[in-house]
Amino acid sequence: MIETTSVVERTMVVTKRADSLTRTPLHAHEHVIAERKRREKISRSFSSLSALIPGLNKKDKSSVLGDAIEYLKKLQERMATLEEQVAKRRVESVKFVKKTQFHIDEENFDFQSNNSFPEIEARVSDKDVLIRILCETNKGYVLNIINEVEKLHLSVIHTNVLPFGQSTLDVTIVARMEADFSMTLKDLVKTLQQGLLKVM
Repeated sequence: MIETTSVVERTMVVTKRADSLTRTPLHAHEHVIAERKRREKISRSFSSLSALIPGLNKKDKSSVLGDAIEYLKKLQERMATLEEQVAKRRVESVKFVKKTQFHIDEENFDFQSNNSFPEIEARVSDKDVLIRILCETNKGYVLNIINEVEKLHLSVIHTNVLPFGQSTLDVTIVARMEADFSMTLKDLVKTLQQGLLKVM
């Protein structure tokens, strides 16, 4: 057993000597340079990572990695929350209707409103807003509607106006939210309603 151990030890010593003899000074120098470049690259990467993390006080590598993990977790949670909000806004729809009195013109079979209060419906999809207004036919009223919509930081993309009966208009507007737009659909409908009442 002792002899076997001695043979193994002598073999290891011979192998180490052979390795030291085969590694030239040039190889050793190249290895040192490569290792130095690798460490410098890691240091630069840690510096870049620490610059991306807000509120980072400690600069040691362990703290940078730990804070980076926590920051990424917060970003993932924030992204999930925003995705939920976007999904809700896509299906969100608000409709404001005031009961109006209708009478039937038996000769023309038209439904005519005795109340000039408009019926307003709004829907949203991402940054696009669909607004539908059912109102009485008045000269210049469609232009007033567009002006009121644009006051709410909405850029009108398309407008469609259809007559309904002899004294009613069906106005459909597709608009795009501007940067300053920050209203809920419910507030949009109420504000638009108030603005239209002033110009009627």
